Amino acid sequence: MADSDPAPASVLSQSHRSRLPDDTVFYSIFPDSALSSASAAAAADGLQSLRLRILASISPFASSYLWQHQPFSLSLSSTSAAVLPLHLHGKLRYGDNLEDEWFAVFLLFHISREFPDLSVRVWDTDGEFLLIEAAFHLPRWLNPETSLNRVFIRRGDLHIVPRDKIASPSIVDSLKFLVGNGDESRAGEAVQSAVKARIAGYPEQARRNMHRVRVRVPVSVAQVLRHEPCLISLAVEGFYDRDIDSMKYAARMDRFLSKGKEEEFVLVALTLSRAMYAQLVQQTFQAPKCYPMPSRSDPRAYMEAELGMKIACGFEMMYQMRRREGLEGKGSTWEAYRESLERSGYFEGLLPGSKDYKRLMEKAEEYYKNSSLFSKASEMMSSPVKCIDEILALPHSADDFRNQEVPPSDDDSWLYTGEDELNSALLERQKEMELYDAMHGKKQKSKEPSDTGPSNHSNGDCDLSNIAKTMEAFVHKVSSYKGAEIPDQRDTVDLDVDRFFKDMESVLGRHEMEVSSPDGDAGEGSSSDMDFDESEDATDDEDKEDIFMDSYTDALNRELKSSTLTESFVRANEEPLKTNQGASSSTQDMDEDFTPVDVDVNLVKSLLDSFSSQDGLPGPASNLLGLMGFRLPQDGNKGKK
Repeated sequence: MADSDPAPASVLSQSHRSRLPDDTVFYSIFPDSALSSASAAAAADGLQSLRLRILASISPFASSYLWQHQPFSLSLSSTSAAVLPLHLHGKLRYGDNLEDEWFAVFLLFHISREFPDLSVRVWDTDGEFLLIEAAFHLPRWLNPETSLNRVFIRRGDLHIVPRDKIASPSIVDSLKFLVGNGDESRAGEAVQSAVKARIAGYPEQARRNMHRVRVRVPVSVAQVLRHEPCLISLAVEGFYDRDIDSMKYAARMDRFLSKGKEEEFVLVALTLSRAMYAQLVQQTFQAPKCYPMPSRSDPRAYMEAELGMKIACGFEMMYQMRRREGLEGKGSTWEAYRESLERSGYFEGLLPGSKDYKRLMEKAEEYYKNSSLFSKASEMMSSPVKCIDEILALPHSADDFRNQEVPPSDDDSWLYTGEDELNSALLERQKEMELYDAMHGKKQKSKEPSDTGPSNHSNGDCDLSNIAKTMEAFVHKVSSYKGAEIPDQRDTVDLDVDRFFKDMESVLGRHEMEVSSPDGDAGEGSSSDMDFDESEDATDDEDKEDIFMDSYTDALNRELKSSTLTESFVRANEEPLKTNQGASSSTQDMDEDFTPVDVDVNLVKSLLDSFSSQDGLPGPASNLLGLMGFRLPQDGNKGKK
């Protein structure tokens, strides 16, 4: 399957990831022979043979698989040997079906096992996404900046070119190192297990990803799907990505409902991927007026007709939009295949029509004929209008479908019960994170001296009695009246203390004047305590501060007395506190005495309550405790329902 769109060197080097298309995976296959000096024709000839053998090896897995947008393909590189060695390459747009990407990864691992003398690279918009799967097991030096040209698949394993061997490797440097020192570049077992676990279910997983369903469609749609089932992906794409322009074509249905409401409909069974099925079912779409729909009295029949209507409209929109915009391929993948040979230097500058040129052309045609089974799907996907016109030109009628057995639809409960699978995946990730944190925390603890601050507390030996002491040390160590400072983030909250006290003075003063008695006599603890004559000695700062603090305390006490906040505190087991000489006059008139609050107990209780309310999610309590070096165990009773 030739790809007419070459992979530029900038894409292969990942130097411009921001330019890469979204939801697309790229791959390159470098044979060891490409590193040796050979003529362009001999190298291209060997690459042609390798391509055919690779396609034949993956045929049992990929021939019946329905790809979301485009099939797995391989073509010869068009870059010069000065930039990159001659190689095979391809790209695959997976869209909303992430299974396509991982199935392609499975095929690449399979290719690397079947052909041990080659190295494979695979990446997507995120970069080295295989490393993302093994993020908790990678060496500390490896990151997106240092991974360039280091990650390969070879002989069924993941290889990472070591930094201490090659500081800044090029593709050629890394390929030569893999050929001569493959054992040194093989990633550790933890990395291997993490990556291979992601593709462990294939190829069975690819078959489970298919969904068979009964639909009621026009005869024209049934005719197309009977001849080329893979075109269902283009119909779903046309329906799912519809816009105002394409909807105009669906309103008329000129191609697939040419007889209008007199069009014959048939019941057929078709296979599509789970992602395609979900895209059809979970979108509300009103049938065009020209499209006949059955009564809703039979829910199953109506559902089959509704699903078929969406597929028929998708075909119509895709067909008309591609025909209008000329989005057809180059007529034949052979033309694209021949052009890729010319770009790769296969014909060595020979004149067309010469004896040697004809010999190379015949050999290329033979290769193409042998791989026609694989190029057929690519040709149909690139030129669907031509393909559909040819199919519908063949004689067909509703009688061709009426006598065939239509099996029932597969159970689609998976569409509504994915929560358990998601939770299971999240749980696996959480276990990896906890294991990584435990190992990383242990290393950090062994490196830190015991007198540098509170050490990490594991889940098993968390002493709650230390929380209050640690909190006090934390507050005194990293905070002041200007605000709290996080050790790794030195942004502070600025506060003009003098201005704050003056503002509070003026507010409390006005408030006390408003609530004073009608006869003008201020009661005890009222604003009269603050009504001093500005003409008096203004140098008595200590008296002013005492007057303000008494009034401030009185205001707070009144607010607390009228609320239920005091009832939420845990109090110490002591006798009620008697008023002392330092108490303000309003405090002496309080109706009830206050039992002292146990500050430490309340602090710990509040932190635990806040931590528990997070239900295992990130939050202020866990973040604050983490800064102090504490890791509390999760509540084992939560989640048990």
